Amino acid sequence: MKGVILAGGSGTRLYPITYGINKHFLPIYNKPMIYYPLSVLMLMKIREVIFVANREDIPLFKKFFGDGSDLGMKISYTVQEEPRGLAHALLCAEEFAKGDSICLILGDNIFFGHGLPEVLISAKEEVEKNGGAFVFGYYVNDPERYGIIEFDSSGRVISIEEKPKNPKSNFAVVGLYIYDSTVFEKAKKVEPSWRGELEITSVNNQYLKEGKLKVKLLGRGFAWFDAGTYDSFLEAGEFVATIEKKTGLMIGCIEEISFKNKWIDRKKLEEIAKKLEKTDYGKYLRKILDESE
Repeated sequence: MKGVILAGGSGTRLYPITYGINKHFLPIYNKPMIYYPLSVLMLMKIREVIFVANREDIPLFKKFFGDGSDLGMKISYTVQEEPRGLAHALLCAEEFAKGDSICLILGDNIFFGHGLPEVLISAKEEVEKNGGAFVFGYYVNDPERYGIIEFDSSGRVISIEEKPKNPKSNFAVVGLYIYDSTVFEKAKKVEPSWRGELEITSVNNQYLKEGKLKVKLLGRGFAWFDAGTYDSFLEAGEFVATIEKKTGLMIGCIEEISFKNKWIDRKKLEEIAKKLEKTDYGKYLRKILDESE
């Protein structure tokens, strides 16, 4: 399975800050926003990843991540020429996928929870083994902003509606989707919505009609943030700060995950820690090294 991170768009909900910078490089507490979705894919043991971004932002993504070798990964980049929806952005990664299954994650989504890697790896293995699609639901107070899941009386999913005016539940589909290789065929069939976009919800509904969509609700013990608005951006930063200060452990530390995945060795981690030795981030990497001896 390969990973696709959608990091394009214009960030209009965060204007005027995003006039000058891609929102994915804004800080969520002590790390760029983009570290968090990348770290989720890494926790799923996905080693080959592509960023789908605006043309003018690709050089900055490359400055941060290069070809991925410093993380023991293979990272590539592709351009979404215009923001025409998530299904359109997904199609930009078709050549990269080369018939493989994929995990698609939005670049402004942040996930945390005890046992989260195990939940995601289980879903990944399900799609790799049996095909279909796997998405995750989360209770929200503002369902008009999301793709909303409708259930029947037995709890079976019967529809997913994008940004409904009259939501049929409060369970939103979060910005992480696991698909088999037929996803690109399905994305090509999507017609523009009333918003003029190719919606990922339309892709999910095709899987649902085929009886090949699985949904798992992320309940208590899990946190999900769509950090694309000022309120959620602030909430995400405060949440990460609280957890890290309480536990002494970092969320979304990509070098730590690479090291624990055995994708990079001690020598490489020491090299990175040395470059950052005057920062709290570098001191944390040094702590990881000391504790692993």
